[in-house]
Amino acid sequence: MGTRDSGATRRRRPPKALVAGALTGGATVLLSGCAADWPDASASNFFLPDDSIGATNMTERISLLWDGSWIAALAVGILVWGLTIWCVVAYRRRKNDPELPAQVRYNMPIEILYTIVPVMMVGVLFYYVARDQQAILDTSKSPDVTIQVVGKKWSWDFNYLEGNGTSAQPGVYDTGRQADLSGESGVENELPTLYLPVGETVEFDLYSRDVIHSFWVPAFLMKMDMIPGSPNKFQVTPTKEGDFKGKCAELCGEYHSEMLFNVKVVSAEEYQQHLDDLAAAGQTGSLPTTLAGDEELANVQADSVVSNEQED
Repeated sequence: MGTRDSGATRRRRPPKALVAGALTGGATVLLSGCAADWPDASASNFFLPDDSIGATNMTERISLLWDGSWIAALAVGILVWGLTIWCVVAYRRRKNDPELPAQVRYNMPIEILYTIVPVMMVGVLFYYVARDQQAILDTSKSPDVTIQVVGKKWSWDFNYLEGNGTSAQPGVYDTGRQADLSGESGVENELPTLYLPVGETVEFDLYSRDVIHSFWVPAFLMKMDMIPGSPNKFQVTPTKEGDFKGKCAELCGEYHSEMLFNVKVVSAEEYQQHLDDLAAAGQTGSLPTTLAGDEELANVQADSVVSNEQED
């Protein structure tokens, strides 16, 4: 029997059109998934929330850091991918090449280059991150408004204090209950709402009454953890009126996904009217910010979570 030609045993390559179709289909699926995850983000804003544009005095700084980091990362990626593809094509094995290619020693200049360059890149990124982080977390300025935000399973309390800084005293409060995500329209109107005056510096004093939570307003491009027994704070100045969404950004238990709240940035007059409405409703003073004891924690959970008997 004759021997079969070695070329006949080669595996047939898939048609280029098939490969291109598979890549296009995969990209379509991935991009459609991104669109579902970020319904209010666009490529022109580097997929940050569109309502973040001009939302606070810090959103532009954060956006520039985000954009610059992605541009630098993409530039490095294109360079690395390009060199990798070039090496694969230029130095691919050819028909008459020996079984084992020529062995070469290391190249000291190149090794020094690809050690120093990444260190310099990380150093530049560190500089800009540290510079912006210092500005974003600066709380040395005396705020116009101080609000204590208290995270609890699985909702929020807001204490609007009178005065500023260490001299601030209890004023009025608003309390929230766990969201009932029934799928019906208008459910978001039942969420606790945080009111903020436009153009005024607000200091958020963050507390947790039970487990670790995280205060996050996506449009503000800022979130901060709320750790039991370890208060955090940051300042921000809302610069445009509007309605925004807030949520907990730290997995905190069974109903973490329902720990939502609304944010309304309003004029100074509307903000004061809201405080007056809370006072008229008898919601004066402030709610506790400290760790809950066993009995208090049980009451908070009972107030936040619908019992199984009620669900049945």
